[in-house]
Amino acid sequence: MKIKSVKFNFIMNFILTASNFIFPLITFPYVSRVLGASGTGKVSFAISVVSYFTMVAALGVPTYGIRAAAKARDDQEKLNRTTQEILIIHLFMMILVSIAYIMAILFVPRFQSDRILFLVVGVSILLDPLGVNWLYQGLEQYGYIAKRSIFLKFVGVILMFMFIHSPDDYVFYGVTSILASAGSNVLNFINLRKYVSLKPVGDYNIKQHLKPILILFAQVVAVNIYTNLDNVMLGFMKTDLDVGLYAAAVKVKTILTSLVTSLGAVLLPRLSYYIMEGRKEEFQALIKKAYNFVIVIAFPLMLFTIFYAKDCLIFLSGNEFIGATLAMQIIAPTIVLIGLSNLLGIQVLTPLNREKQLVYSVVAGAVADLILNMVFIPEMGAAGAALGTLVAEAVVLMVQILYLKDLFFKIAKQVQYGKIVLALILASVISIRCSNIVDMVFLKLLIAGMSFFGIYGLILLLTKENFINSYVLEGILKNKVFHRKGK
Repeated sequence: MKIKSVKFNFIMNFILTASNFIFPLITFPYVSRVLGASGTGKVSFAISVVSYFTMVAALGVPTYGIRAAAKARDDQEKLNRTTQEILIIHLFMMILVSIAYIMAILFVPRFQSDRILFLVVGVSILLDPLGVNWLYQGLEQYGYIAKRSIFLKFVGVILMFMFIHSPDDYVFYGVTSILASAGSNVLNFINLRKYVSLKPVGDYNIKQHLKPILILFAQVVAVNIYTNLDNVMLGFMKTDLDVGLYAAAVKVKTILTSLVTSLGAVLLPRLSYYIMEGRKEEFQALIKKAYNFVIVIAFPLMLFTIFYAKDCLIFLSGNEFIGATLAMQIIAPTIVLIGLSNLLGIQVLTPLNREKQLVYSVVAGAVADLILNMVFIPEMGAAGAALGTLVAEAVVLMVQILYLKDLFFKIAKQVQYGKIVLALILASVISIRCSNIVDMVFLKLLIAGMSFFGIYGLILLLTKENFINSYVLEGILKNKVFHRKGK
């Protein structure tokens, strides 16, 4: 089979990442205004619940399957057998979990109140094994993954505008929310015969896969517990309105966080290669660059979100979501925390084969989130869930720093914090003064964004901050020299 170049895969990954935050910017303002906080809260709660059932059904297959497929891709017979063995495990778990899910809908009062919605969203549990996304990733079919995903997102957007017109249409929102993943799974299975044969080979060795799958499952459980725990606990302890308000705050945070962590998909293969080759100096140099990138990008995004949380919510979701302002301000620092923990956990601990330490850090965060949610949600609602998430992300980062303290402090001291703080202060003062001139929300955000990020970037350029000077300016100069030579 044909494996595309690394450069091509990087471009496809970038396009896919960009689509993951562009499409929500198109759909969420419309959906939140039509359905309101209560309607979006119902769907957010249902999807969060289903994600736990899907997680159990998948075990550690999504991560393990990528490694297994990559190792077997040069041996077609081995690839066929490996794919079928992993599929058998996933399908068996799917059947057990589907039975448990149906029982939950029948006997849990909180689920019975929206039975149709839970049944619709639960279809994703049935279709998840058919997707074999791990196989396509292991075979580096990123072009197909990107094109398929973007096409289905377009279809979802069109259907969303066609069928969602009133607060009672929240079930249709549930349908369109899972359409991209469900549709992808169906298309993946149809397309599967291009890469593997599904003709039974017999003599399956299922046991060899179980131990690594279960080890990876522990990591997946820990991550999913504290990423979806807030919505589930809010749904049980408060109302759909609280879930909807919190979902609005998280949606903005998720979009901005994806910008900060987007570098990880590009760096991880290179970092793993450096470790395999024993090139520690290159490894540390790349980590320093990534750390500087996170600091330079994440802090202004965090401050801007805190200053203009209310205006962002009004612009994206409408006046009904103003109650999410405090939650959004509290959760904004996680943009920095997640950026750093993604760097240390995914880009450092994983290439170093220290996944267990990554699991321990996430488990610590999950425990902290569970305890704090029980304390803060009853009194503070969405803001309490945001506070629990903030502390949980801080715990994850602190544990990772303890494991990597020598490397962390070595790379951390390379950043010119004084110049970044100066740029942030001047950008904040000027943008607040400029944006106060107008009352219209869109114009206010436009002026605030242009002045804040414009002044911030200009100050970093003038002070010759390391990251801007070394990687941005030098890159521009190199391109100019290259073009002149070409002429």
